[in-house]
Amino acid sequence: MGRSGDLPRGLVERYRAGADGWPDDSGCPMLHVDMDAFYASVEIRERPELVDRSVVVGGVGPRGVVSSANYLARTYGVRSAMPTSHARRLCPHAVFLPPTFALYQEVSAGVLAIFRDITPLVEPLSLDEAFLDVSGALRRLRATPAAIGAEIRRRVRAEHGIVCSVGVGPTKFVAKLASGLAKPDGMLVVPRGEITEFLHPLPVSALWGVGKRTAERLVDSGLERVADVAAAPLPRLRRLLGVAMAEHLHALALGHDDRAVVPSSTEKSVGAEETFDVDHFDRDLLKRELLRLSERTAATLRSRGLRGRTVSIKVRFADFTTISRAKTLPVATDVTQEIYRTATQLLDEQTPPGAVRLIGVRVEQLGANGAEQLALDAPEQGWREADQAADRARSKFGAAAIRPAALLGNRPERAGVTEPKPERPR
Repeated sequence: MGRSGDLPRGLVERYRAGADGWPDDSGCPMLHVDMDAFYASVEIRERPELVDRSVVVGGVGPRGVVSSANYLARTYGVRSAMPTSHARRLCPHAVFLPPTFALYQEVSAGVLAIFRDITPLVEPLSLDEAFLDVSGALRRLRATPAAIGAEIRRRVRAEHGIVCSVGVGPTKFVAKLASGLAKPDGMLVVPRGEITEFLHPLPVSALWGVGKRTAERLVDSGLERVADVAAAPLPRLRRLLGVAMAEHLHALALGHDDRAVVPSSTEKSVGAEETFDVDHFDRDLLKRELLRLSERTAATLRSRGLRGRTVSIKVRFADFTTISRAKTLPVATDVTQEIYRTATQLLDEQTPPGAVRLIGVRVEQLGANGAEQLALDAPEQGWREADQAADRARSKFGAAAIRPAALLGNRPERAGVTEPKPERPR
C-alpha cells in the first residue's frame, strides 16, 4: 500500500484502539489477525538475547531471499522478498538466520487454535494471518468484536510469546486494511458508518488486487486515491483496466465487499489447553488440570456425537519448548475418565520434568458415535452413564452444576481458560 507518508495525517490514530477504548464496533463482525514479523518474532522468542538486535530470517546463501525481518531491521530498509545479499549491504550488523519452518508451523497451529476457541468461522490465509467472523460468538462470549480482538492479542502474547495486529471492520477488505495499518502490535476498528471516510483518503495501492503496474496506470490517469476510483465513471475504468478488474476495484472503492469467511469443515480433533500465569512444577496440580481439560474435551465430543481413538497431551515448558505425546486406544471413547487416565499416563511415563507454562489434552482419529465395539479393556459402562448424567445436569443448571471432587477448591493461576475446540485441516 505504500509507506506511512502516503496516509493523511491523523487517519490511523482516528481508528486506533487504545487502553481507554475504541471506535464504535457494532456491525463489525470481521476480524483480520496478522502476526507481526512472524518468522523473526518466533526466532527472537527462542533466542531472547536477540530482542534488541536487527534480525533477518531467510535464505543465507548467495541466492537467498529474505522471508521476514523484525521492525528494527526494517528501519534500515530490509524487506521481505528482498535478496539476502542486498539486506546484508543495508544492515550488515543484523543477525541472519535460516528459517525453522517446523517451529513456525507449530506456533501457527497454536495461534489458530486460539482463533477456533472463539469461532469456528476461521479462514487461514497463511501461517501468520487469518480472517475470523465473530458474529456468532458475540452473545456467547458477551463481548463486542473489538473486545474479542483485544483478547486475541492478549492470548497470543501470553501463550506464544509473540505479538499480532488486528483489524476490526464490517467487511473482509476493510478488516485486512485495518490490520495492516495497525502494525506493529496494534488494533484498528473501522465503524460500519465510516467505511468510505476510512477508505477514500488511502492511495490506490490499498485496493485489493492493485499491484505496482496497475497502480502506475491509475496514477498516470489521475486516479491517485481510492476516492478517485470511487468517483470515476465505470466505462472509463473499464477502458483503462478491463471489465472484471474495473468492476472489482470500483466496488471496493465504494466500500462494497460481500465475501464471507470460508472455513475448513472437517473436524480432525477436539481438545482443550490451558496457559498458566505462573509456571508450575507440581505434577499433582498438572494432573488436576488434565482432569479439568479431559472433562471439557469429553463433553465436547459427546455434544457433537463423536468419539476418538487417540489421546494426546501437549506440554509447553517455561522456555517455550513444546512436546506432544500420544497413545492410541483399542476402542474409541468419549468418556472423561478414559481420556484422563490416558493423559496422566502420558504425563507420568513420557514427559520429562520441568516448569510447565501450558498443558493441553486432545482426542484425535474421530468418528461418529455409533455401535460400540466390545473389548476387554473398554471403559466401564458406569463412567459413560455418569458423564451423560453430568451433561444433563449442566444443560439444565449450568456448567458449574456438577464437577469432579478433585476439581473443587482453588484453581491454578492461569492466563485465561480455553474452551474445547475443534481443529480443522490447514
